Amino acid sequence: MNSLKIGNHAFDWGSRTYVMGILNVTPDSFSGDGIIAHGDAVSVSVEQARGFLATNCDILDVGGESTRPGSAPVDAAAEKGRVIPVIAALTREFPDALISIDTYKAEVAEAALDAGAHIVNDVWGLRADPDLARVAALRDATVILMHNRSNPASVEVKAQLGNAYIGAEYENLIEDVKRELMDSVGIARRAGISDERILLDPGIGFGKTVSHNLELIRRLDEIRALGFPVLLGPSRKSFIGYTLDLPPDQRVEGTAAAVAVGITRGADIVRVHDVREMSRIVRMTDAIVRGK
Repeated sequence: MNSLKIGNHAFDWGSRTYVMGILNVTPDSFSGDGIIAHGDAVSVSVEQARGFLATNCDILDVGGESTRPGSAPVDAAAEKGRVIPVIAALTREFPDALISIDTYKAEVAEAALDAGAHIVNDVWGLRADPDLARVAALRDATVILMHNRSNPASVEVKAQLGNAYIGAEYENLIEDVKRELMDSVGIARRAGISDERILLDPGIGFGKTVSHNLELIRRLDEIRALGFPVLLGPSRKSFIGYTLDLPPDQRVEGTAAAVAVGITRGADIVRVHDVREMSRIVRMTDAIVRGK
């Protein structure tokens, strides 16, 4: 598997695990960290990013639409209004930082890339907006393609634990996820995105039950065997809450366990809220698993 260079940043896949820090520019994040709910979005984002970068964060992932189960969609204009000022400010304040835009809309991605983003993180794997693959290809952007079978009709809501999917059905979980991820890879390839700029995400928490999520982490090496770098995003998610019977603000240990096991199964990037704590978990796990 080739290494990847994005701007001044080099990713040597397999040498260590990289950390992506989550900047939720939303009022309604499932994890309670929605930046809009905590003051001026730009200033709060800059300070949060400063803390992330000081604790070994490799990528800042900026999103303007909540993806929690059952959340209401946001139109492109509103989403741009949230994320573009933040990305522009991060680019000014941290010119060497690597920024990802968490969106499935071509219009938002194009504006974010113009504002300084480098990566498009699409929770629908290029299947929601037929124009997104073209935008990414034209800009030579790296794309993260996530597996997603979300269905609002199959969401269970519990006050303390948050929302979770209960009705997702698979003939064969791992084989279905692999096949549908490769369908997204096919869309990327046909648009002209090179393989070296494609990363895969099995979509922990998106259209999966608790047992599905646990199995995906346990068998993540089978996703990695598809030949693309893998991003794992278990942070604070409801499968941890349901397993440990804990609300989102008490899931750091559960997230740490998922991150550590994911690294042993081949995760290349972990997407997390608690960057300081998870960076330590990553470094320790890498020292054990990779001898780094």
